[in-house]
Amino acid sequence: KLSLNTSMKTYWLCLDEMNLAPVEQYFADYLSVLETRSWDGDTYSTEALVKPSAYEEEARRTLREGLGLEEDSPLWSFFMEKGIQLAPNLVVAGTVNMDETTHGFSRKVIDRAYTIDFGDFFPNHFDQFFAPQTRPKKLGYSRLSSVDRSEPISAEDPAGTKSIQFLTDVNEIFKDTPYQLAFRALNELLVTVKCFSPADDEHLKAVWDDFLMAKLLPRVEGDLQKIGQGDASLLKKLAKLLELKGFEGNRPDLLSESVSGGEVETEFRSTRKIDWMQKRLDDNGFTSFWP
Repeated sequence: KLSLNTSMKTYWLCLDEMNLAPVEQYFADYLSVLETRSWDGDTYSTEALVKPSAYEEEARRTLREGLGLEEDSPLWSFFMEKGIQLAPNLVVAGTVNMDETTHGFSRKVIDRAYTIDFGDFFPNHFDQFFAPQTRPKKLGYSRLSSVDRSEPISAEDPAGTKSIQFLTDVNEIFKDTPYQLAFRALNELLVTVKCFSPADDEHLKAVWDDFLMAKLLPRVEGDLQKIGQGDASLLKKLAKLLELKGFEGNRPDLLSESVSGGEVETEFRSTRKIDWMQKRLDDNGFTSFWP
């Protein structure tokens, strides 16, 4: 276990073009260990990504000497007892292009990632090329791996009841399909609500909107037989539900702000993407989240 140092830096590992090879073939161990992250107050732990038993004695000695560590050093002792764990200050990001030269993602990978479609989250405003009016917000680094009800999750959804009902309604549409979400998704939705702390209904719906874009819609792909035709289309049913939930007009942008630091608005991203995916299904008989 590691105790948090408040001055701990955040390190980014960027995997460029990460889907030139099937992700599951080289990232399976990481994805599995990712599920074991937990915080207990300021103490963090995971299962070992690399166990000391993976090295023969001579290989361990070569590794230790290569790292410049003494046999009785605290860091080496930690490795011999716990192995190499995932560090709490490591963020792994990967860039992908989705075309005929790359590999698609299984739902196992998508479920454990947070998908950001830059075309939707950070569109190109050519008229602001010389004088930008917005900028990305600076985001904090959350230590949450789950939430509980011992303290309010947010002002607008203190017990998480509204978010739980929202995901329940969404899941009802996708019942008995491969696109149905599980407890992992609910936990991540509640963590996201906790992190953004929406103070009113508009900001809560903005959290839900981005969550659909990042966690649900990337899972949806298939033909007319899989997704349905006409009014039976899962996408049309989802669009109708979101209309009933008030996903219309503009909403606060949680990831961007004006250059002066003020709040800016954006369209509901998920409804626009759903319309695009449905048109693609109607035109081609097949659709997916990816352009």
